[in-house]
Amino acid sequence: MHQEDSLIRMCIAEVIGTFILVFFGIGSVHAAVLTGAYAALWQVAIVWAVAIALAIYAVGAVSGAHMNPAVTLAFAAWRRFPWRHVIPYLAAQLLGAFLAAAVLYLLFCNIIAHFEAVQGITRGLPGSERSAMIYGEYFPNPGILGVSSAALAQVSVWQAMLAEAIGTAFLAFFVFAVTDTHNPGRPHGNSHALMIGLTVAIVIMIIAPLTQAGLNPARDFGPRLWALLAGWGEIAIPGPRGGIFTVYMLSPILGAQLGAWLYQQLVHRTLPSDDFVQPAVEHETTSVVS
Repeated sequence: MHQEDSLIRMCIAEVIGTFILVFFGIGSVHAAVLTGAYAALWQVAIVWAVAIALAIYAVGAVSGAHMNPAVTLAFAAWRRFPWRHVIPYLAAQLLGAFLAAAVLYLLFCNIIAHFEAVQGITRGLPGSERSAMIYGEYFPNPGILGVSSAALAQVSVWQAMLAEAIGTAFLAFFVFAVTDTHNPGRPHGNSHALMIGLTVAIVIMIIAPLTQAGLNPARDFGPRLWALLAGWGEIAIPGPRGGIFTVYMLSPILGAQLGAWLYQQLVHRTLPSDDFVQPAVEHETTSVVS
């Protein structure tokens, strides 16, 4: 198979994997925010966990199931993932997230309109992040802390950046740990996919009240771009407080680099290497985020 054909197959797999992740992940946010279907944050978090695991099982053998630009960049920097594949992967992840948001809008558009009417929300005006939050993230979480000036004062831009960076650092650290064939403590077989999903779930439980726990630039920007087109305007991009690039893109990327570096330097280097065989980069299973 030609290298170009292989990369195309890998990118298609990334589109599919990211679509699965975002459809079920932000689909659970749609259900929670718009219909009150869930009683607690953990129920949303566990949907994300299962979606991540299933996406890895579905496409991991083809593309590695990165589904997250921050993870792709971390693997390029620390696990020899080819840099020439980075831009195609990022484009595929963004496309998958955008398409999932579009399909969810098709399914929920009437419910969204009803929710906005009942709540007195005018789409695109201040306060409409209470409905826009089903696509992009906001800080603090509008569904938990609200959108008043008193609510906004509880989480600064710097705190939001730190939260996203720390959350993604944990994600990358554990992704590297459970996919490192050099690590005798890693889960065996295919159970690493569930462990990665549960990592995202526990991070959501801590970070979501602060920033909705984006942890993934594609998961945030793809749906946010759809929200822009669907009428939320400046509430979608750049958002009422900005932060779209610093909080939800730069911070997860830097956090993933930090988490990957910590694992490689503090753990991987201490492990025995006599029988270590580096996995093929084209099929190395990594993962995502929220």
